[in-house]
Amino acid sequence: MATQTKTDANTKTSAHVKGDTFSNEAPNTHSGEGNLLSILWRYVTESIPDKSPNQALPIQKMQLNPTADATPMLYKISHSTVLLQLNGQYWLTDPVFSKRASPSQMFGPKRFHELPIELDNIPALAGIILSHDHYDHLDKHSILALAERTQKFIVPLGVDKHLLAWGVPASKIVALDWWQATQHAGLSFTATPAQHFSGRGISDKNQTLWASWVIQSPELKLFFSGDSGYFSGFKTIGDKLGPFDLTLIETGAYDEMWADIHMQPEQSLRAHLDLRGRHLIPIHNSSFDLALHSWYEPLERISVAAKAYCVPLLTPEFGQGINLSDLAHSPALNHAWWKTYLPKDRTVFEIIPARMSSDKL
Repeated sequence: MATQTKTDANTKTSAHVKGDTFSNEAPNTHSGEGNLLSILWRYVTESIPDKSPNQALPIQKMQLNPTADATPMLYKISHSTVLLQLNGQYWLTDPVFSKRASPSQMFGPKRFHELPIELDNIPALAGIILSHDHYDHLDKHSILALAERTQKFIVPLGVDKHLLAWGVPASKIVALDWWQATQHAGLSFTATPAQHFSGRGISDKNQTLWASWVIQSPELKLFFSGDSGYFSGFKTIGDKLGPFDLTLIETGAYDEMWADIHMQPEQSLRAHLDLRGRHLIPIHNSSFDLALHSWYEPLERISVAAKAYCVPLLTPEFGQGINLSDLAHSPALNHAWWKTYLPKDRTVFEIIPARMSSDKL
């Protein structure tokens, strides 16, 4: 009980709390809930082709050593679940190994590809980094399965209350406000702003914080966006903590009706440039049907935008290992694996200049 009281006190002293809930830096940020009836009507009436693939997507089965070695590596497992091998330790971001990103495994968005590695085969972890508490980022089943083999959970303020309620020891949890930092296993982690929202039910909206993360090893500096709409905070992060060797940027589950809290692909590219990133990996796509676009549209559009702005884009297959010490020669550089699975009558995307201009957003 003492730990819970201390957590609540830290939450209330955050500069990002208004009343009893967390808020974004930009006023009047809308999550789309005001358009809920219109959104539901579109889901019922609109026919969106290719919302999920009609054949199995490629994966590369992962076989990890029980103990990480010194080579810095990255593996995209699913959606925003990424395994990092840094400083001789394993780390996971937003681990979701359940079949559905939902409060129930009976309904809700179902993963439409195999996992490259099963939950039971994940080795001991130095830590898990969480961006926020939505079901496609915080999966209770995965957290409970990994808790005993995870040294630290590094989370935004308030998300620790979920973990504590599930039985994760308080000694394993570090909860941070934006711009706060912690160190573990030779790495530095800084919670940085994002423009999003939180909640796992109808009565707990914005009672926990959402964050992006700066992850720094002795050799590399990475940025993990979590979920976010495009906002001026990316430039602030880039100015304060950039440049970055690699950015992992949300690119998927977007729509004009909730544009404040999920970026269009061209905005994802703009965010990468604002951050002063070098190489870009688009995440948050090709796993779950969470929006009203085709499953391949995010990758098609981000690849067009990256080409137009000469950004080195890494698009690995699920499970494909990327050597972070040699990004320029990665086999995933511009590996457009999804094009093999495109329908012949697909839309051809072009760069949208308005979406790439920060003064238009």
